[in-house]
Amino acid sequence: MKPRQPRLTKDKNGIPTEIYIDGASRGNPGNSGLGILIKDKNKDHRIKKYLGILTNNQAEYSAFITALEFARKLKKDSVTIYTDSLLLANQINGIWQVESPNIKPLYEKAKKLLGEFKQVEVRHIPRELNREADRLANEAIDEYA
Repeated sequence: MKPRQPRLTKDKNGIPTEIYIDGASRGNPGNSGLGILIKDKNKDHRIKKYLGILTNNQAEYSAFITALEFARKLKKDSVTIYTDSLLLANQINGIWQVESPNIKPLYEKAKKLLGEFKQVEVRHIPRELNREADRLANEAIDEYA
C-alpha cells in the first residue's frame, strides 16, 4: 500500500505550509545533525545543522525546535510538521509521556514555542516520505563531523 500524501495546513494568507523534519545520530549518542524542509508557496527552505554529540531523540527534538523557530521567523501562524519519529510525534501530541531527563527540557522548550502559533499539527509519516529531511540531516553530519 502506497503511503498517503499529507494534507496541507494554510496560514493566515492562505499559503500552504508544510514542514518535514529529521534528526540523525550516528552512534546514539554520536555525531548528530538535523535536516528541515519547509515547503512554502513560492520557495522551499532547506536547513541542515551539525549538532555535536547527541542521542537520536535529542536530534529529533532539536530539528522540531529549529523548524518552529524558523517558521516563526517566516511569520507563519499555522504549520503542519511531518516527522518519521514516532516518539516525538506521540510525545508532542500528548499520547506518550516524556520520561527521559535528556528530553524533558527539549520537550518543554518545544511546547513553549508551540504556544506562539495559531495552529500546529504534528504528524508521523513513514521514512520514505521524509527522504529530503533525512538527506539534509545526514549531510550535516558528513560535512561537519
